[in-house]
Amino acid sequence: MKRKNHTSYTNRYILLGLSIFCALMMLLSSFSDKVAGPFRAFANITVIPLQQGINHIGGWMGDMKDNFSTLKQLQAENEKLQEQVDALTTENNYLQEERYEYERLQELYKLDQQYAEYEKTAAHVIGKDSGNWFSTFTIDKGRVDGIAVDMNVLAGSGLVGIVTEVGPTWAKVRSIIDDANNISGMVLSTSDTCIVSGDLSLMSTGQISFDQMENNDNVVAVGDQIVTSYISDKYLQGILIGSVSEINVDSNNLTRSGYIIPAVDFRNIQEVLVITTTKAELTGEGQTE
Repeated sequence: MKRKNHTSYTNRYILLGLSIFCALMMLLSSFSDKVAGPFRAFANITVIPLQQGINHIGGWMGDMKDNFSTLKQLQAENEKLQEQVDALTTENNYLQEERYEYERLQELYKLDQQYAEYEKTAAHVIGKDSGNWFSTFTIDKGRVDGIAVDMNVLAGSGLVGIVTEVGPTWAKVRSIIDDANNISGMVLSTSDTCIVSGDLSLMSTGQISFDQMENNDNVVAVGDQIVTSYISDKYLQGILIGSVSEINVDSNNLTRSGYIIPAVDFRNIQEVLVITTTKAELTGEGQTE
C-alpha cells in the first residue's frame, strides 16, 4: 500500500515539473522580443566592432602577405633587369669602342690612299713619355717587321714624326712637336720654303711655329697648307704638316714667320702608318735634315 502511494507522488512531481517548464517557456516566449533588444544593442556596441577589427586585421595581414610576395617577385625581376642592363651596357661600350676603332681605321685608310705611292705598315702605340702630348712614343712594330731608323710616320691627316730607334718588335718615334725637331717645310700653293720647329710650350695653343720663309711677292695666307719640302734628307716630300694659322713679316723685312695648326691631334694617337721606305733609300744622298 505504501509503495503504491510513493509511485503516485513521483508521477505528480513529474507532471508538476512539466507544467512549470511549459509555463516558463510560454512566459519567455511572450517576453522574447523585449529581451532581444537590449542584448542586440550590447552586441552592437561591443561584439560587432571587435569582430570588424579582427576582420580588418586579418585582411591587413593578408594584404601584407600579398605585398611581401609581390615585393619579392619585383626584387627578383629587378635583379634580372639589372643583369640585362649591365649586359647591354657592356655590349654598348664594346660597340662604341669598335665604332671609334672603325673610324680611326677609316682615317688611316684615307691617309694610306692619299700617299698611295709609298709602301706602309700599320702599328699601334704601346707607350709614350710623360706629359700630355705625344712628343715621343713607342709602337708595336720593329726590326722583324721591316721598320728602320728615319722612316716617316703618319696619322690623322698627315705627318706625325720619324723613327729614331728600333728594337726587334718595337720602335720609338719622335714627333714633329718635340723641341728637338726641325723640318724643312714648304707652302703647297707657292712652293716657298720654311723651317718648321717643334715647340711643346706652344702646344697648349694647339700650334707649332715656322720661320725663315722668304718675304717675297708670293701671297701666303691663313689656311694655306704646309708640307714637307723636297730639300729634306729625312722627310719624304709632300707630306702634310698642317695649315697656316698666323703669318707675320719679321723685323728685318727679309723673312716671314708664323704659326701652324698640325694635321695630327698630338693629344691622342693610337694607330699610325709607317712608310717603310726612307728618304735616303729613295735618293741615295746624304743631305742635312
